[in-house]
Amino acid sequence: MSLEETLLDVRAVLVAYFDGINSERYDDVAALFAEDGVLIAPGIRPRRGREEIAAYFPKVLARYPEHFDDATRILVDGRAAAVEIDFTGKLDTGEPIRFQAIDIFDLDAQGRIARLSTWYDSHSLRRQLGS
Repeated sequence: MSLEETLLDVRAVLVAYFDGINSERYDDVAALFAEDGVLIAPGIRPRRGREEIAAYFPKVLARYPEHFDDATRILVDGRAAAVEIDFTGKLDTGEPIRFQAIDIFDLDAQGRIARLSTWYDSHSLRRQLGS
């Protein structure tokens, strides 16, 4: 596979991931992960495997009945990618929320997400959540 084909494949996975998150199709998102894929986010234990990953998203996004992850910048290096995200939405109280995050993706040889780590300022987010 050429470098260009690898870049396109990684970008296709990222497009499918963010489309699934924004459309709340969490089973489709989990299907993008390798069987033993891992999701790491601030303040929680890592989620391992598609079943745990699929269950994670509705729980974490329950406070945000309106949410949109805007992937504003994507950097790809081989089968790894860093994505800058502008998250906007509304809390379950109706209050608007906005924060920036970075997702780091590592894909395996089959083009599945082997590891996803999410990074954001958890202190700022807690202030917005009122916790």
